[in-house]
Amino acid sequence: MATPTADELQNEGLRLFQEGLYDEAAQRFSEALEHFTEEDREIEAGEMLNNIGIIRRKQSRWDEALESLEEARRIFARAGDQSREAKALGSMGAIYATLKRQDEAIEARNTAANIFAELGDRQNQGEILMALGTSLFKSGRRQEGLGSYQAGLQIVTNPTAKQKIARLLMNMQARILG
Repeated sequence: MATPTADELQNEGLRLFQEGLYDEAAQRFSEALEHFTEEDREIEAGEMLNNIGIIRRKQSRWDEALESLEEARRIFARAGDQSREAKALGSMGAIYATLKRQDEAIEARNTAANIFAELGDRQNQGEILMALGTSLFKSGRRQEGLGSYQAGLQIVTNPTAKQKIARLLMNMQARILG
């Protein structure tokens, strides 16, 4: 039987991930990572590290998740893929927030929001601004947090039902308060 290609290993990893078989998926992504690295397919190698980071996050294996995501972020930055870099930063910010490391969460999310703004990616910028607002609020910077959250809420292009209601209430408040 032929040795599976990097792409086949990646697809197998995605299938296993969707089935909730996280350790098996991480193993396939690690194998794909080796192949992509050997083939000088840097972006794909970064994607595998990002996938491993997401799996480790789901498993609450925080240090491993951060390590994988940081390496993925460095690869994306070197390759000039700002969108993927910002997404990795956003994932890192979520982990820092979970670990109650709000200063690091704020830094990662702020950088991600700035990158998305530069790219004109309003949906991701808005979502990150709302997450940044939550981190700022929890760190005691309540006014700044509320402002960031509201800015994000106004920017998202495809708001969820909950976000639409929050946007409506925010607009009503603005009309009432003048």
